[in-house]
Amino acid sequence: MNFYDHSFLVEHCKSILDFYDHGVLDEHGGYFQNFYDDGTTFNKGFKQLVSSTRIIVNYATAASILNKPKYLETAQHGLDYLEQVHWQSDSQNYAWTLQDNKPLDMTQQAYGYAFVLLAYAAARKAGMIKKDDKLNDVYQLLEERFWQAEYGLYADTLSIDGVLSDYRGQNANMHICEAMISAYEATNNSVFLKRAEVIAENISCKQAALTNNLIWEHYTKDFQPDWLYNKDDPKNLYRPWGFQPGHQTEWTKLLLQLNSHAPQDWLVVKAQQLFDGSFDKSWDDSHGGLIYGFDPEGNWCDDDKYFWVQAESFAAAALLYKATDNSKYLKHYQSLWKYSWQHFVDHQHGAWFRVLHRDNSKYSNEKSAAGAKCDYHTLGSCFEVIKSLQQ
Repeated sequence: MNFYDHSFLVEHCKSILDFYDHGVLDEHGGYFQNFYDDGTTFNKGFKQLVSSTRIIVNYATAASILNKPKYLETAQHGLDYLEQVHWQSDSQNYAWTLQDNKPLDMTQQAYGYAFVLLAYAAARKAGMIKKDDKLNDVYQLLEERFWQAEYGLYADTLSIDGVLSDYRGQNANMHICEAMISAYEATNNSVFLKRAEVIAENISCKQAALTNNLIWEHYTKDFQPDWLYNKDDPKNLYRPWGFQPGHQTEWTKLLLQLNSHAPQDWLVVKAQQLFDGSFDKSWDDSHGGLIYGFDPEGNWCDDDKYFWVQAESFAAAALLYKATDNSKYLKHYQSLWKYSWQHFVDHQHGAWFRVLHRDNSKYSNEKSAAGAKCDYHTLGSCFEVIKSLQQ
């Protein structure tokens, strides 16, 4: 089966969205975010900023790529909720989590702001909003609350009392970089592109030089590697310990996106280094797929298989193949898809399973969960390959 095919990818995206179309809209506002494998919902009243914004991105982007204008209605439903419920105008803050449409956790996360910016960028591209002011506003909030000019990177967490945590991480910076690229594509404002370039160079070159030329997840207040952070919690949802193969390849994708807008030789070289330096260490020859994490010595520290790792990696492989014409990356792309098609894609109900044991057995019948999965990675990766095939 040829997975490197425009028609296949379009139909697969439609099948994923078909799964959500049956039950994603909450008539009381926003989206339902917790789904079992068969599409029934659980924990209906709980909503999290990351899923609220990512689902907007899914539908706003799909409307044009899949030629489905009706998706814009679903995207607008979520955008209204973002602006009217997640955004707390009295405090000028975003609710990180909500229960029954009331704020539950008001901690301000740079990671969350990244996806607010990404949602506005997707809405701007789709013509849902006609001006750039919303994107500029989020940029300014990030600047005022999280930007660390001395290091050219963002801090992570701001308490409701306005106290900035000492923790620094690459994950929030990675997704802010992603959002800045998308904001540039939406507005043609070079401020967004320049900021994306600064983040990308500082994480993939400066920070990676401190950690074996791969990207470590956790840092101290002065952006020195913190080798012990969450070592006793390697499966932490947003801050797992160890080198994350999926984040190395996700950075590969971002570097190549940047290269498409402002070509520089180092971007392709570094993109290859990150992909090659992590793929062989994390591919499971026995059961297929990429594992979740390995330690500084290259030993696996978490051998579970996550949907997003496979998805981001096939997108990275496709973009590397396009950039280098090296057939090994097309081979990696096909291998990742063959594995995912066999084990992650739910051919009965649609969409992808979230996480599997090393032997590809399932953990549970929970397909999607607030903050953890809404198929943004799978759809986004397919969209990226579709766009590359059209160029």
